[in-house]
Amino acid sequence: MIKPIILSIFALIGISTKATAQFRFAQEVGIILGPIAFQSDYGERNDSETNVKNTGFGVGLVHFMNFSNLNNHETFFTEHFKVRSEVSLSQTNLEHFGEWVQGNPNKLGTKQLKAMTGKTTVAGLGAQLEFSPIPIHRFENNTGSFSPYMSLGFLVSYYSAKVGSSLGPLGNPLTTYPKYLVPSDGRQYGFSNETGVVLSATAGLGVHYKLTTMSDLMLEGRFQSFSSDWVDGLNPNKKIFKENKAKDWQVWFNVGYIMYLEY
Repeated sequence: MIKPIILSIFALIGISTKATAQFRFAQEVGIILGPIAFQSDYGERNDSETNVKNTGFGVGLVHFMNFSNLNNHETFFTEHFKVRSEVSLSQTNLEHFGEWVQGNPNKLGTKQLKAMTGKTTVAGLGAQLEFSPIPIHRFENNTGSFSPYMSLGFLVSYYSAKVGSSLGPLGNPLTTYPKYLVPSDGRQYGFSNETGVVLSATAGLGVHYKLTTMSDLMLEGRFQSFSSDWVDGLNPNKKIFKENKAKDWQVWFNVGYIMYLEY
């Protein structure tokens, strides 16, 4: 599964380099990192404790194709858009929170939910189109200036989900909450220790700060929705358990440092 992603990374780098050489695009590279709030089948929907505690951390390498210097021909597209490619890696530890965990501590179901834990690791590769309402040349020529932006794009992600319990191996009534013993989506149970490849759509809002002539700082909040509900390792049967109808998604708050490359 991981081999196609690695090959795609080198292909993307090769295409970007070739395009830059032919069309004199300016290039920018950088690193982004920050906390991730993972919304999954762990915990209770719209529960503040679930939202705060089921968080992880992500890091990524980014590359921008900047069209603003294209033969000095300023158009709306070249002055307001950049194409951003990205390789990212994140990991999140997951637990159950909410009213069903805060019930009678002597009840078997409560003990089972408290004992269940998970971890998901996601490696992504993709591209986004970034739009800024402020002309790129104006921003680049003024150190200390700000440039807000919005972005839309997609990622292809390799995920590895692990699910376990401190009570013992999952898959029997003594250790596993009943809803996760029901077959779901082609799996034997409503949980799965598995790896796979998924697509995801992204939408972000952020701001660039002109730190120096050849570098920027970046602050961003990004929503990412996965095409699968198995990224976290849990997916109770949706025909029976309607409360788990939403697929996995996450919000990534990151900061970044961007360098301009001379060409």
